[in-house]
Amino acid sequence: MNFLQSPQWEKFQQSLDRRTWRVGGVLVIEYDLPFGMSYLYCPHSDIIPDVREIAGKHIFLKIEPLTVIPQGLIKSAKEWQPMKTIVLDFKKTEEELLSQMHSKTRYNIRLAEKKGVIIKEGGEIEDFLKLLKKTAERDKFHLHEGSYYRKITEALDIKMLTAEYQGKVIAAGLFYLDGPKAIYLYGASDYEHRRLMAPALLQWRAILQARISNCQEYDFWGIDEKKWPGVTRFKRGFGGKEISYPGSFDLILRPIWYRIYQLARKLR
Repeated sequence: MNFLQSPQWEKFQQSLDRRTWRVGGVLVIEYDLPFGMSYLYCPHSDIIPDVREIAGKHIFLKIEPLTVIPQGLIKSAKEWQPMKTIVLDFKKTEEELLSQMHSKTRYNIRLAEKKGVIIKEGGEIEDFLKLLKKTAERDKFHLHEGSYYRKITEALDIKMLTAEYQGKVIAAGLFYLDGPKAIYLYGASDYEHRRLMAPALLQWRAILQARISNCQEYDFWGIDEKKWPGVTRFKRGFGGKEISYPGSFDLILRPIWYRIYQLARKLR
């Protein structure tokens, strides 16, 4: 089962006070809109759930398929999940994984080890949040509230790895082992210590731990050259196969309200 359709992800969404349904076995999540309205969201599913019985005040169903482009649906104005990702295949040996990396990435891993960066499993979520805030300000990307990241570590079996230098946490990452797949969810680092190349070593150790845990692949969970050029370049340095998804599509449930919703988005 896909990560975003899993019972664990449903539990996490419920912890955020969102209503959820299983429609024909497919997870559907309710998101609130102004004026007492709402819409439904179905992440990473090639099956379009029949939501007529729960339509109610919902304006539309947003669905993000993995492979199939739905017929009769409107392309969404905005994507929620990244349309591309990179996946490492663990059928390859450790040596093969190293050899497929960009030479600069291999160099950075060795440099971090040489400089004395230490990777540890576990850590305090508050240390991660401090680094994440700095990273978001530097790279100009949107953050959830701190409670979002605290709850995701409570609802899911999240592993945190930290990179320390002289007793200080300078990089951290949150990873999720979803059966045969390991997923890199979030990462953050201290720009003041960028020359130590801690994120490269932290990522490599996470990859090695996933292999030891009998995962079959490692998903970097999203790349986008325009939105996150630095992050995308970093992830591509590890090699792997790039995978593209069709994107987001809307099934209109209340046409008049949908037009109002689209107009309101344009005026923002």
